Amino acid sequence: MKVIRIGTRESELALWQANKVKKELEELGYETVLVPIKSTGDIVLDKPLYELGITGIFTKNLDIAMLNNDIDIAVHSLKDVPTVLPEGIIQAAVLKRANQNDILVLKDNEEFFGQPNGVIATGSLRRKAQWLHRYPTHSVTDLRGNVNTRLQKLKDNDWNGAIFAAAGLERIGKRPKGAINLSWMIPAPAQGAIMITALDSDDFIKDACEQLNHYETQVCTDIEREFLNRLEGGCTAPIGAYAYIDEKNEEINFKGILLSRDGQKKISVSKSAKLGRHRYLAKDCADYVINKGGKELMLEDQAEEKEFAIYSTKKLSEAQKKLLPTSMGIEDSDFIKIRFNRIAPKVIKDEIENVIITSKNGVESLLNSFVKQELNFKNIYCVGRRTKKLIEQKIGPVAHAERNAAKLAAYLSEEIKGKEVTYFCSDLRLDTLPKVLTENGITVNEIEAYKTMYSPVNVREHINGVLFYSPSTVESYLLENPADKIAFCIGESTAKEARKHFKEVQVANLPTVESVIEMVNLHFVKK
Repeated sequence: MKVIRIGTRESELALWQANKVKKELEELGYETVLVPIKSTGDIVLDKPLYELGITGIFTKNLDIAMLNNDIDIAVHSLKDVPTVLPEGIIQAAVLKRANQNDILVLKDNEEFFGQPNGVIATGSLRRKAQWLHRYPTHSVTDLRGNVNTRLQKLKDNDWNGAIFAAAGLERIGKRPKGAINLSWMIPAPAQGAIMITALDSDDFIKDACEQLNHYETQVCTDIEREFLNRLEGGCTAPIGAYAYIDEKNEEINFKGILLSRDGQKKISVSKSAKLGRHRYLAKDCADYVINKGGKELMLEDQAEEKEFAIYSTKKLSEAQKKLLPTSMGIEDSDFIKIRFNRIAPKVIKDEIENVIITSKNGVESLLNSFVKQELNFKNIYCVGRRTKKLIEQKIGPVAHAERNAAKLAAYLSEEIKGKEVTYFCSDLRLDTLPKVLTENGITVNEIEAYKTMYSPVNVREHINGVLFYSPSTVESYLLENPADKIAFCIGESTAKEARKHFKEVQVANLPTVESVIEMVNLHFVKK
């Protein structure tokens, strides 16, 4: 009888799994031998790897050995196997699934759960994203290596805990007594299952392996892996999937999840189908996630892999985004939110001789309280070309405009010396204008027309540069983020605030969003 050569990696867990298959085959009367596989460099092939379609980092060497006819079967943790196998290799059997859950191995105790600075270790994007979604103030550090290596690293480092697959630790008897079952965390597709691969051309081996196949596990893991394949096909996105059979109701229950790598965004799906009528269960669930923005979510994360990535502290229009190269990652959010105040009618009851408006928000706040005909202003002074344009469209002619507050202050100090001026401003405004005017004998009547509220977002580490449009956007950004990136500023006032914190600050030639984007492009080309 042919001796079945069982290929395996050399880690303790891999050998345990291979020995389990060896034992089960021998109980059926087959002769077997284990063949530990060395590195790829020890194997000579007639074809290059890319022609074989080999992608799995943990399965590649075994695939090569099989195609090279050095082994008859290979034993894998199914969660590590790519959803598309190399040509000529098939899934010959899936053994009954063990514990599918993830577990947390603690360093000391559970007290850190309620604290903001917990540190967890894992090399899995899926585990990291789900942990950060549940504990957003914690940090997750990278942890790689075989099970024993990772357990040792946990002992040697000052972490609160590390996440493992329960099945791996349980199989080799190394699950600590205090380990916590993370039942809320959706496992990797096919986690806890062992897979046997073989050559499609070897009928003897396929017949032998077929006897080890556990049908229910195969059905469930096939659904999970199809869900993964339809969404993304590899291991570069945080995707979880778990299917199980409810024998009482004779149906398959499925739950899947896709997250952003930082865990801030999540799309989840749950669906059931009658056993035997489950053909489209994976497709339906994957389509649901895609329709909820799954592809866009993964594309956002891919920005990390771009040559250069920026974050705008104000939402950009699609036209503005198209001014940037496709090789650049772009993220944006409004770091400043505006709330218009109700301005008392008595403020504008009589004609006001001199008025200052320094932003478009000032214009909008006035129009929020009054109609154009009620605004009886003799001389309007403003800052910015776009503010001037908006005033002339919606209120009336502008007597004089300057690029920034400092230049307007210098102009008015000569033009209206000794007179009064009404300044419609925010609760957060720079002192430059009122201070200079007051020093030059001008009475400044400040009207708080709107409130500026900070709305910062935690910007991820891969971002190279941040676009700022006012001193307030700089202040808002610093509430949640370090000043360790390039600051691209719309004007000198914004740059002045940025220079207090950032090492590298660049200023646009014109006070427009497009000019800031042009500055970013120039910097990118130089890079």
